[in-house]
Amino acid sequence: MKIFESIGIDPGYIIIGLFVAVLVMIVLYIIMINKFNKYKETYDSFMQGKDGKDLETAIMDKFSEIDKIKEQNEFNSINIEEIAKSMKYTFQKFGIVKYDAFKEMGGKLSFSLCMLTDNNDGFIITSVHSTNEGCYIYIKEIIKGEPYVLLSEEEKKALAQTKNRKSALDD
Repeated sequence: MKIFESIGIDPGYIIIGLFVAVLVMIVLYIIMINKFNKYKETYDSFMQGKDGKDLETAIMDKFSEIDKIKEQNEFNSINIEEIAKSMKYTFQKFGIVKYDAFKEMGGKLSFSLCMLTDNNDGFIITSVHSTNEGCYIYIKEIIKGEPYVLLSEEEKKALAQTKNRKSALDD
């Protein structure tokens, strides 16, 4: 005590400081015990009913499942590419114009139907309906969006309508 008095420090302050430090240490100790118990509970629930060999087997099974999923994904990607290639040659864009060819009482029974691939290759089918003379059907080929025969106004509308549509391959 004489050492503290010679320095000019009251020993009561030292005792109070040590008491506060002990209290802080006790609080920190309690917090650490709680955290340890939580981690122990998590570990115990994870390891419950399993020894090291069972856990290794479970992990290896999961890796094997991941490998199978990767193989299937690769297979699916190849199939999707093949489907996309073959879709270029399917009819993807359609347009239809209905009209009354002879302004008769029969209504709009005549039509021009245009069907095109992604490259704008395809055809136009035109059905001209008349109540007196029956029905006539014509087909005209379209290559790269251009007809090689003269088109009627309705066929031109159907072709323009179809060319302006998005195909299934467009993003």
